[in-house]
Amino acid sequence: MQKMGCTLCGYIYDPDLGDSEHDIVQGVDFEDLPESWACPECGAEKDQFDLA
Repeated sequence: MQKMGCTLCGYIYDPDLGDSEHDIVQGVDFEDLPESWACPECGAEKDQFDLA
């Protein structure tokens, strides 16, 4: 499981933490996030993320 960083604002998605704001539980890999998921900081879409 790799961390992914938003290229627009620097937010780091960490699969070990999940994303409680979007009801994403711990252990969900970035590629398994729903296509509708967006950066909780700036709203960027998944294609704006790169390896952190």
